[in-house]
Amino acid sequence: MHHTTTSSIRIGRRIAAGAAALGLGLGLGTTVLPTTATATGARVGYVRLAHLSPDTPAVDVYLGPATGSAKPQVFKAVGYGVLSPYLPLPVGPYSVAMRRAGAPAADPPVLTERVSVAAGKAYTVAGVGRYAGLGLKVLDDDLSAPPEGRAKVRVVQASVRAPVIDVSVAEGASIASGVQFATTTAYHEVEPGRSTLRLSATGAKPTTVDVSLADGTVYSLLVLDAKQSGLTTELRVDARGGVVVPAGGVDTGAGGTAGPGDSAYPIGLASVGALLTVVVAATSRNLFWRRRRRTSSR
Repeated sequence: MHHTTTSSIRIGRRIAAGAAALGLGLGLGTTVLPTTATATGARVGYVRLAHLSPDTPAVDVYLGPATGSAKPQVFKAVGYGVLSPYLPLPVGPYSVAMRRAGAPAADPPVLTERVSVAAGKAYTVAGVGRYAGLGLKVLDDDLSAPPEGRAKVRVVQASVRAPVIDVSVAEGASIASGVQFATTTAYHEVEPGRSTLRLSATGAKPTTVDVSLADGTVYSLLVLDAKQSGLTTELRVDARGGVVVPAGGVDTGAGGTAGPGDSAYPIGLASVGALLTVVVAATSRNLFWRRRRRTSSR
């Protein structure tokens, strides 16, 4: 009896250890990941992908190490307006390639770009410009927390209908002016709280969007061409308190809200439970056969 209890304790410890290891392995897909000291110690950086070319069809995006034989992650049929969650990656050089949606992986890519991921840093790799002059641009994302009592917002200008825009708080405070198509502004500190943003372009009716900006939060305001006419916006949460939000987030606006990152973390919490069930079942079978062998040998 004592022997059986001891074996059960050992197995319980093994299951717990397995669960802990599994949780750590899946943590990148299910928890918020730091961009500061912890991430630096872990030698991890962050990359997200964006399609910001209004007249470019959907593309398949390949992201993988720039050297070695590891297979890249593939994000299928990424359309205009899509901005993925941040993907946690070990430090080092990576290659981003775009092929037309559905093209074989062996086909030459339409575009390629390299990004060197540094510990604790974050980057956005975006397809920008018109189709005729399409390019990939690597943006350095400053996700450090703003001062207490402030939020940070930057403008990602991806509208060809309004090639130059001004963005301000409706009450008057300017966020950015003269923002040209296919460019991204620096981050601007603003007062948190509910307010209305005003987007103005020469010869066009101003576009307004109601937003709620949280203290200590970093945002990217995407300015996009709406499907029918005019502009649409998305206010994306990039970080809270200096911590990456890997699942992304859309606080307001409309347009392409789905991200290619849906396939980046294929194992979720439900799968954790299923895998733990397999671990427990396998361990129980091992215990059964051990006991049976002991009984047979007596």
